Formats: sequence, C-alpha cells, structure tokens
Amino acid sequence: MASLTAHPSEALSGTLQVPGDKSISHRALMLGTLAVGRTSISGLLEGEDVLNTAAAMRALGAEITRDVDGLWQVWGRGVGGLREPDDVLDFGNSGTGARLAMGLVAGQAINAVFTGDASLRRRPMARIMRPLEQMGVRFVAREGGRLPLTVSGPQALMPVTYRLPVASAQVKSAILLAGIAAPGKTTVVEPEPTRDHSERILRHFGAAVEVGDGEDGRHVILTGEAELTAAPVNIPADPSSAAFPLVAALLLPGSEITLPAVGMNPLRTGLFRTLREMGAELEEENARREAGEPVADLRVRAGRLQAVTVPAERAPSMIDEYPILAVAAACAEGTTRLEGLAELRVKESDRLAAMARGLQACGVEVEEGRDSLAIHGCGGRPPGGATIEADLDHRIAMSFLVMGLCAERAVSVDDAGPINTSFPGFTEAMGGLGAGLRGDGTT
Repeated sequence: MASLTAHPSEALSGTLQVPGDKSISHRALMLGTLAVGRTSISGLLEGEDVLNTAAAMRALGAEITRDVDGLWQVWGRGVGGLREPDDVLDFGNSGTGARLAMGLVAGQAINAVFTGDASLRRRPMARIMRPLEQMGVRFVAREGGRLPLTVSGPQALMPVTYRLPVASAQVKSAILLAGIAAPGKTTVVEPEPTRDHSERILRHFGAAVEVGDGEDGRHVILTGEAELTAAPVNIPADPSSAAFPLVAALLLPGSEITLPAVGMNPLRTGLFRTLREMGAELEEENARREAGEPVADLRVRAGRLQAVTVPAERAPSMIDEYPILAVAAACAEGTTRLEGLAELRVKESDRLAAMARGLQACGVEVEEGRDSLAIHGCGGRPPGGATIEADLDHRIAMSFLVMGLCAERAVSVDDAGPINTSFPGFTEAMGGLGAGLRGDGTT
C-alpha cells in the first residue's frame, strides 16, 4: 500500500500526453484476438487493467507481443478459434475487461473461470449473465452473480434481441461480442445511447453493424458468423484520464495546458459539455479521426466556474467522470446538482458514497441522495486537509489528489496503487505540469 499526498499548487503549464483510452484498448485486444491475421495497436494503455486483458487473451490462444517502440502486435485466432485456458483468467480490478471477456468467451465452445481482486469480486455480474444465458451460455457463480464464476459456451450459440433494463455499454458490448459467433442477427435495444466504441471498432474489423432509432430506443444490430480481418488501431488519449489534469488546470488560476489527441467521441464527452456550461474555457484543435474515432487536441485555460444542474440523461456520456466533476463543483460558485447517479453505486467502489464522504472530509457541504448529489461550492479553494480512503478505486484516488492541488491544505489518499490500472505514471505526469504530488515511499 502506498499513500500519496497532493499539496496546494500554483498554476500548471505545459503539454501532457495522456495514456491511451482504456475502453478502446480492451476492445482492440479482444477484436484482434477474434480477427484473422496480425493487428498492430499503437497508443495502447499499458495500465494494469489492460495488461490483465492482454494476459487473458494470450491464455485464450492469441499471440501478443510488444515492440520496443511501444507498438503492440496481436495474432488472432479467428471467430470460434479460441482455446480453453489452462488456468483461471484474472482481470484484477477491471470490470470492463471481465464483463466484455465474458461475452467473448460466450461465443466459444469452451469453459473459462473468471476472477479478480477484492473490489472486482464484490461487483455484480448478473446483468451480463442474463442476456448471455438467453443465448445458451451457462454460468456457475457465487451468490449474486459475483466472481469467481465459470463461463461455459454452448456448441450452438443463439442470436437474441435484448432490451437493456438500464443503459450500459458493458452489457451491450458483451452481447455484441458473443453475437459475432451466433447465426443471424443479434440486436441490443438501448433505452438511452451509451458509448459506442464497440460498434465503431467492430466495423473497423469488418463486422456488419447497423444502428437505428426505434420507438423503444436505439437499436444496435450485429450480423453474426462474420469473419473479422486484422486491422491497425491507433488508440486516442483517454478522455476519462484527461479529465484529471484538465480539471486541475481549470481550477488553478493562471494555468494553461495542452492535452494532445484526446478521444472526442460524442458519447464520451458529457464532462466537457458540463464544464463548458460551468464556464470552462476548452478549445478543440486539429480535429481528426483515428480508427473510426473522433480525436482532437485540447487546450485548457483556468477560469472561475459556476454551479449547474447536470440532468440524469447525461450520465451515460460521463459516468466515469462524476468523481472529478464533484471536485470541480466543490470549487465552483453555487450549488451543483448531479442527478441519475445510481450506476455509481456498483463501480469499483460505491462512488456516490465515496464522493460524498470525501468531500465532507475536505470541508465541503454535500447532500447525498439515493441517486443524486448536491455539492455546495466554496467559490474557490476548499479547506482540504483530509486523508481519503480510496477503497481500491483509481478514479476516487485521482479525484481527491486533484482536490489537494486546489485546496487550502494538502489532501492524501491512503492507497495510490490502483491508479496504475488506468493512468500509469500519473504522479510524474502531473508533476511535469507543476503539480505537487509526493508519496510516502511505502508499498
């Protein structure tokens, strides 16, 4: 366990290349494993979550290497060609890796045992299991559908039309990954659009994916039993990781930073929209596309923020960014209200409770509801001066470290280790911009 302390800082400046998008990194490895031929991946996030997915894909039969220049190569097995792993597949802290891989394995006539760290073993998997069971997949799991669990793919997978009870890109993606091996058309109906990285990268590898709006929601239709062809993938910088230096620069007077090649998928940019509504100065430069994904360089300048109400329907486009938005709200003028946060209860931690608890410890007045949070901003630097229990949650840890940079007194997190799951080198990267982050030297 390694604690880390953020000390009140002055203006940030410079250029920071944020690590590659975690969601796309997982998907690139998985689609490369299902494709025929060699897939070259540049910009892959080399955090623990993605490295665990790479290890799982190797265990399923893919040959995966990393060149000295950071380019990853994946030699795929083809749809239906994965082998039964010799050992348990351990996804560490990654709910995305585990849930998507459950869909991947569901399309193979093999058995695989899934596990993860203490945090992941607490997280529910039943919502992934339900649609896959309708396709003929069998599961043996702990009470509540929790890891460790065994996935047994059928000899003949059936296509399904499944309406998501709640918006979830992970459930949708698991169904689509399974549907690649099913005959006919597999359809997912979304009550609200969620991040569409799976649809984009499936098309990039040659799958037929149609998207249209119906009376009951957004229909995503995949034609199964298609051969996927290896294709190069250039992964953009992760907007969820970019959020931390971005918010820090907005809150520290005099700051100006540039974040190159950030993914600007419109289903992922709810935080940027919200911050602009609060008065943030964010400029997009050099807009372009990489592997079907919109990308731009972000220029960020500090400024005073005003409170807003963030509606529930925006949650799918910024579900991972609420912890850092809460820090921005703590420094804004007025009361910010966040609605539709029920999904945060089942993330790496109960993020809604963790946000409320941590903000209160830093001297910020909050009101926690069942699926909402009201944050009474300080109109400047909050008091700070707390030690936060991150509960193995990388986003809670990074959010409160940003709080420490912008507070009157230092803020510590009890365990910064999980930050490596999504933002390896976070301390050094932020330090390069001028942030005051110091560890206690223990592990």
